[in-house]
Amino acid sequence: MRPQIVVNTRLLLPNKLEGIGWFTYETLKRIVVAHPEVDFHFVFDREYSEEFVFADNVTPHVLYPSARHPILFYTWFEWRIPALLRKLKADLFISPDGYMSLRSRKKQLAVIHDINFEHYPQYLPFAARYYLKYYFPRFAKKAHRIATVSQFSKQDIVAQYQTEADKIDVVYNGASGIFEPVTLAKKQEQQRIYADGHPYFIYVGALQPRKNIPLLLKAFDEFKKKHQLPHKLLLSGEKKWWSSEQEDTFTEMSYATDVHFLGRLSQEDLASVLAGAEALTYISFFEGFGIPLVEAMRCHVPIITSGVTSMPEVAGDAAVYCSPFDVDSIVQAMEEVIEPEKRTVLIEAGKARKDLFSWDITAESLWRSIELCLKD
Repeated sequence: MRPQIVVNTRLLLPNKLEGIGWFTYETLKRIVVAHPEVDFHFVFDREYSEEFVFADNVTPHVLYPSARHPILFYTWFEWRIPALLRKLKADLFISPDGYMSLRSRKKQLAVIHDINFEHYPQYLPFAARYYLKYYFPRFAKKAHRIATVSQFSKQDIVAQYQTEADKIDVVYNGASGIFEPVTLAKKQEQQRIYADGHPYFIYVGALQPRKNIPLLLKAFDEFKKKHQLPHKLLLSGEKKWWSSEQEDTFTEMSYATDVHFLGRLSQEDLASVLAGAEALTYISFFEGFGIPLVEAMRCHVPIITSGVTSMPEVAGDAAVYCSPFDVDSIVQAMEEVIEPEKRTVLIEAGKARKDLFSWDITAESLWRSIELCLKD
């Protein structure tokens, strides 16, 4: 009998892939091709794009209603998914976003990327916060195995949920091969397009409170006041949960005109604009991994990042570290990263480190977790 593996693919959305969506896309497109002996069933919560049916051994299914609200999460995962698992006689249910079915008796592999909501619940809407804090401890207990994206996240799950460490596998994220260094001429072109011809710092990611945008804006303003340099700050990403604090901080800046909001860019445009940057400024309060760190290393771009949670584990010696709670610390990191000798050291460190993280390695690691589930 061919193994029947059912996968929650509700975050495979055309032109809207984000962190977990990219993890799902990059791992599954490799795994299904590498394992033609397995039947994979991809479960969507809306009409799907054929681009996500990666091989002949993939059968797509659509289950309604769309799971985009905690009440609908419950309906989808606790009623629709168990029924489908029974119908397909599934050997395993894989959930790349960590959401599981407590009602199903089938084996389940949860990919829990991080549990930031346990540490910063104030940054989530009430209903989502309640759902995550209530269900994820139960998901962790229910899972046959758990995959997570860093040693930090593994230890956090163990500590918060008293989960057995030996049932958690670390499966590091990767970065697309489209992220690569550019020539000096191309870098100057990016400066002309995005920064009025000047060097720039860049932030990549959703513009939400956990990403610490207000302190980044304040630090950039202080950096400009202190040094009168022509540098700009580019923010690439959607304004998810853009708060009054973020808006007020921006409008109160002395150098607000030197901050450029790029919105959501295509992967191609993002790779180019990141490769043209003086440095990536990624000073989140909390990350389970931080894919932009690897993207910057691949582009030979120095990194400023927070010395907390998973970020030192990922960036290693390719970054200047700062406190995400201290404006002066962030300013000092900006000063350090523009020094030519320091930049050279950081770039070389990133070149050496980037190959630790690739989607090929991620897919192979996730498959090992899948195999352990199937064999147990």
